[in-house]
Amino acid sequence: MYASTNGILSRLLYSLSTKAYNLLLQASAPFHAKAAQWVAGRESIFEQIEQQLAGNTQSVAWFHCASLGEFEQGRPLIEKFSKQYPKYKILLTFFSPSGYEVRKNYVGAHYIFYLPLDSAANARRFVNLVKPKLAVFVKYEFWYYYLIELQRRQIPVISVSAIFRPSQLFFKSYGGFYRQILKLFTHIFTQNQASAALLKNIGIKQVTVAGDTRFDRVLQTAASIKTMPLVEQFKAGKPVFVIGSSWPQDMAVLLPFILKHINDLKFIIAPHEIHPAELDKLVADLSGRAIRFSQAEINKVADFNVLLIDNIGMLSSLYSYGSYAYIGGAFGKGLHNTLEAAAFGLPLFFGPTYHKFQEAVNLVELGVAYPIENTAGLEGIFNQLVADADQRNIISRKAKDYVHQQAGATELILQHVHQWLQKV
Repeated sequence: MYASTNGILSRLLYSLSTKAYNLLLQASAPFHAKAAQWVAGRESIFEQIEQQLAGNTQSVAWFHCASLGEFEQGRPLIEKFSKQYPKYKILLTFFSPSGYEVRKNYVGAHYIFYLPLDSAANARRFVNLVKPKLAVFVKYEFWYYYLIELQRRQIPVISVSAIFRPSQLFFKSYGGFYRQILKLFTHIFTQNQASAALLKNIGIKQVTVAGDTRFDRVLQTAASIKTMPLVEQFKAGKPVFVIGSSWPQDMAVLLPFILKHINDLKFIIAPHEIHPAELDKLVADLSGRAIRFSQAEINKVADFNVLLIDNIGMLSSLYSYGSYAYIGGAFGKGLHNTLEAAAFGLPLFFGPTYHKFQEAVNLVELGVAYPIENTAGLEGIFNQLVADADQRNIISRKAKDYVHQQAGATELILQHVHQWLQKV
């Protein structure tokens, strides 16, 4: 009786929290661009879905990603699934504007939408319209009502590239409701053995350690990099320090380092979010030594020492021009993608908040990546690497080997998917 009452209360709190989140975003929309996109993107969402899927007679595979990072994680699976199952239509949903707005024209999916807010009515209506034969949730997405609706209709639903930590609600004494959410998945593919062990300790047995599909993605990207004549001219034969997905907190640490080395290095800075005012401030701080990519001229760009990237989508190719890389985010909420730079064998630097990211932990343990606390820490390690070419070569080999050795999650997941699709 207690367990039943506790489950009802937890479900009520879950529903209230999702509704409160929705109300908060609606209230914030007039003042916050992302909140406005989140709200506007869901207006008439069911009418959009119904209109676009009208008349579809093919089977649908539904892939859901929270944001852009999860999309890149799921992308190799989407694309390989499409090749193996060409008769399926791909429907892609995003929770966040930072995913949807960047990838709303992705050619690898037939339909792309925001995910309607998780509720019993929305989940029922969504599944009625989409009629998926398979649902794939990438990494951190655990939406109760969607999962319960998929299970009720016996539609296979899997979680891929999932990673778990003991601090999460699933593993707390009061986390019974959230443990039930995990049991709704047909199968969970984890990034590592530690995550699988945590799940098995709470009775989740439908688990396979597959690894991280991002390794497959970065190898795809590294094999098909875009050549950029303007960047080649900018490099002018000098070593390049690429700063990827930076935030203002990162730049506060990096700016003194850039100013000290601006004569002997070239710097490429690709902010995580493009804000013209922040780029203008960087140009001013760097006293005319920096130029924005969109304003650079190929025959004059070599005169500058810092190239500021003011567009989205170039970063993975930019690492191919680098000698060193700094990955942003780890002075804030969390580290961004380290694997794109590792695939090119670059020594990596990032801030101290990286322990939630298995690949970053592994790269630090391998001696390929260096977490730093401040400018002095970056300066000290950088100077050691500059002075030791043999060490740089060892790092390059280890980084590339690590990425190649961890690849293969996509193929393993698809082997399992095949058996489920035969049953539907």
